[in-house]
Amino acid sequence: MARLSSIESAKRIRRRVNSKKVKRAELKTIIHNKALSPEERFSAQLKLSAMPRTSSATRIRNRCMVTGRARGVYRRFNISRIMLREMVAEGLIPGVRKASW
Repeated sequence: MARLSSIESAKRIRRRVNSKKVKRAELKTIIHNKALSPEERFSAQLKLSAMPRTSSATRIRNRCMVTGRARGVYRRFNISRIMLREMVAEGLIPGVRKASW
């Protein structure tokens, strides 16, 4: 199991990304708008760079919702491969079963 601090840090980053998502999108549309003057675009770029780094969506690390494991996480379930296998074997995930042929 991952350290509790890394799990809480990931949650904190997700909250910050969600709270700043609209503001970042507005600034990016200003930056990419070629019709505006270069000064306006540059000021928007400065505002964007002044925002916290953890408000960027690229800072999000996919983690298992059960154990906090950072590697081998299935996006569809938000669970690591190990927990997915255990939960499927126990029948806790509907519509999924272990393959046998």
